[in-house]
Amino acid sequence: MAKLKLDLHPLFNQGRGIDEALQQIIDEACEKRIKTVEIIPGKGSGQLKKRVLRFLQQPAVKARYHRVEKDSDNFGRLFVHFRH
Repeated sequence: MAKLKLDLHPLFNQGRGIDEALQQIIDEACEKRIKTVEIIPGKGSGQLKKRVLRFLQQPAVKARYHRVEKDSDNFGRLFVHFRH
């Protein structure tokens, strides 16, 4: 099963870079009909994860994916599932 992965550790302090990286991976998943995108904001203070979740809740973004799953085994990881 094809899956894309985005590790946000290197971008943790680059506000615009985070949004651009998220937008690019969602665009790529839609173009290539990928079913799952794994996003790794890391554990840290939780601020980066909150930022990712806020990004995913934007109406224009939310319309493009099916659901978001928080990894029960790893607090610092999210899965975005698509239905193409």
